[in-house]
Amino acid sequence: MAIALIDYRAGNLTSVRKAFAALGADLVTPETPADLDTAEAIVVPGVGHFGATRALGTDWIEGILARVGEGRPLLGICLGMQWLFEGSEEAPDLPGLGLLSGRCYRLGDAGQSAVKVPHVGWNALELQRDASIVEGIPSGAQVYFTHSYVAPVTGDSVALTDHGERFSSIVQRGHVAGVQFHPEKSGEVGLQVLRNFLSLA
Repeated sequence: MAIALIDYRAGNLTSVRKAFAALGADLVTPETPADLDTAEAIVVPGVGHFGATRALGTDWIEGILARVGEGRPLLGICLGMQWLFEGSEEAPDLPGLGLLSGRCYRLGDAGQSAVKVPHVGWNALELQRDASIVEGIPSGAQVYFTHSYVAPVTGDSVALTDHGERFSSIVQRGHVAGVQFHPEKSGEVGLQVLRNFLSLA
């Protein structure tokens, strides 16, 4: 199974590659949007500033949307999940992919001034509904986070996490899914999330 791992220079992809390889997935790093044509699924990882997604210009956006339109699964990890939405207050002039409605915002902006930002470390997933991306994962499972911005709670939210306020930690709409935490750093729970994604392909 060929999984396209998008490299837009936003974080080290080595640990993501290792996690997928441990599950028997064949990862390729496309050099051009045309290389996505042969991918059975697409993963957009990333850490850091939303502005890094500027490197994914119109050609990449059109290529990814075309493959998703054909029914190929897409997974966004951390910054990659935030990119699935319409945009982020971290870079207000820069649109996201727009597959999910809503805009990302900085933790604490909802009025909880005491919240520590960035949110770093292990925290619990509160499952909100059944979805294929959380198959076999119990509510309360612990995963590893490192981020300052969060996605809003919407009808696409599968799991929420509380850090001064509740935010979307897993989202899914059809064959498009996103996780705010790092599955590659989240032990067996993280690997199960990746297994569930691979089962969509």
